[in-house]
Amino acid sequence: MTAAADLRLSYLDWLARERRASPRTVEAYGRDLADLLGFLARHRGGEEPDLAALAALRPADLRGFLAHRAAEGDGVSTRARKLAAVRGFLRFLARRHGIAPVALAGLRGPRPKPPVPRALGEAEARAVAREIGEGARSAALAARDRALFTLLYGCGLRIGEALALDLRDAPRAGTDAALRVRGKGGRERVVPVLPAVREAVEAWLRQHPDPRPDRPLFVGARGGRLDPAVAQRTLRAFRRLNGLPEHATPHALRHSFATHLLGGGADLRAIQELLGHASLSTTQRYTAVDAAALLATWRKAHPRAD
Repeated sequence: MTAAADLRLSYLDWLARERRASPRTVEAYGRDLADLLGFLARHRGGEEPDLAALAALRPADLRGFLAHRAAEGDGVSTRARKLAAVRGFLRFLARRHGIAPVALAGLRGPRPKPPVPRALGEAEARAVAREIGEGARSAALAARDRALFTLLYGCGLRIGEALALDLRDAPRAGTDAALRVRGKGGRERVVPVLPAVREAVEAWLRQHPDPRPDRPLFVGARGGRLDPAVAQRTLRAFRRLNGLPEHATPHALRHSFATHLLGGGADLRAIQELLGHASLSTTQRYTAVDAAALLATWRKAHPRAD
């Protein structure tokens, strides 16, 4: 009977050659499977597992392996990756050697928590919105960039949502009309617009090269819709010149919008509507940001924080 260690090497070779997995992935999966085989060997009295032993695995065996890895200090994301490696390995054996991967039936792995959004400080976000165009090659580019980044921070838009707007959608100065945004899944939401945002957009409209209503609100050098990569490069250059953190990205301005609203006492449901989140649980991630900021402030200011 083929030793499991040889089957592991065969799978890793297939992963690299046939699936063209990166060397880093192959190396990580190799370690993960070595952990599994070591775990099985210890529970077999030191006997190395073979194909028959792998075919005989049950969901309880894999749950035991994951529990063991948790006890060893593996985090949720690490255990999720180990389970992905084991799933791939057993499915490979099913195709190549005809085993039934019974161990995978009904098995649900650990779900990593989504990362806590990283927001900018209020002064940092305002600096981006006000000063982003200062190094631009022309007054038109400066007005465009200020309008775009003011819109991202002032309305909490995704970069793709902002760049999808046409001139007919533009929030004009002197009106109270809300901004209609089409977000993920085609869901439309209505976002109120601050006067400062309207003024920044209006300043750009005076420089816009093509005023037809069906033209993109934000255009690139050739007159087409502005590419998100251009906006990202613009902010990257700005943050390096101004000493902002590496997480100062267009999407961080959306996070900043939500975090600063929450810090100002806004209702979580209202923030959900403004961001266009389908689930309140997605919006609730911002409470972790606010709590972390509160704790940092307390540690800095409280006389007994030490």
